[in-house]
Amino acid sequence: MKYKKSKVITSIALLLFLFAAFAADSYSQQRWWQRSRVQEPPKEFTTLQNAEGYKLEIIFEPGRRHNHPLMAFWIEDTSGVYIQSLYVAQSIAEGYFRHGDASSGRWEPGPLRRPAALPYWGHKRGVKAPDGYYLPTQENPMPDAVTGPTPKAAFILHTTTRHKEPRIFNILMEINQSWDWNQHWHNNKFPDDEHYRTSSQPALVYSVTVDLDNPREEYMLKPIGHSHWSGKTGELFEDLSTITTALDIAKKIRVIIRK
Repeated sequence: MKYKKSKVITSIALLLFLFAAFAADSYSQQRWWQRSRVQEPPKEFTTLQNAEGYKLEIIFEPGRRHNHPLMAFWIEDTSGVYIQSLYVAQSIAEGYFRHGDASSGRWEPGPLRRPAALPYWGHKRGVKAPDGYYLPTQENPMPDAVTGPTPKAAFILHTTTRHKEPRIFNILMEINQSWDWNQHWHNNKFPDDEHYRTSSQPALVYSVTVDLDNPREEYMLKPIGHSHWSGKTGELFEDLSTITTALDIAKKIRVIIRK
């Protein structure tokens, strides 16, 4: 009996040791991965370089849950009326995804409709495609001047407004990342909704107001709500209590007005 008891204690001790060692190693790897990402210089790219309005610099710092999200930046007037897009992820802007066609039994590039990806931006833009979705298509894509591949990590977007009016406007970002389920937004929540399954936690919307008559050194975008979970409407849901890891996709989004 004593031998069996001693053997059990030894086994428990060994399991605790292995768990501690694994946890320490995982923590070390996570810290190394985070340090590696911090050391990477941000990717810089430009949209709307021939526009004649105000020059903006949007600085995006990824959060610890960042993993190839889709995003769009645009501006509105203070009444919430869409003015123009500043940047739209290329796959959304063209209706063509790197993993868009599985008809051969494996994922290959092809057309794909993702209405749950960036629905707030899509409905604000207000261009309805023949299939009923507020999304660009291959036949009617966004102009090349506002699109580009989604940066893999930190980036600096250099862009320009088309006009110098209005002088007070809102800059918005919508961001969405697939497969980021949580206890509220789980994969059985809407089992018959194919578009919800491509989104998981709904897209988040960030915003900041820019007043060029009272300029600041920089402007910080803050979350103001989430979009419809399957993209059926252009509603903004301000309650973020069910959103968890999606709030860690972006760490910080700053805007600087350049002269």
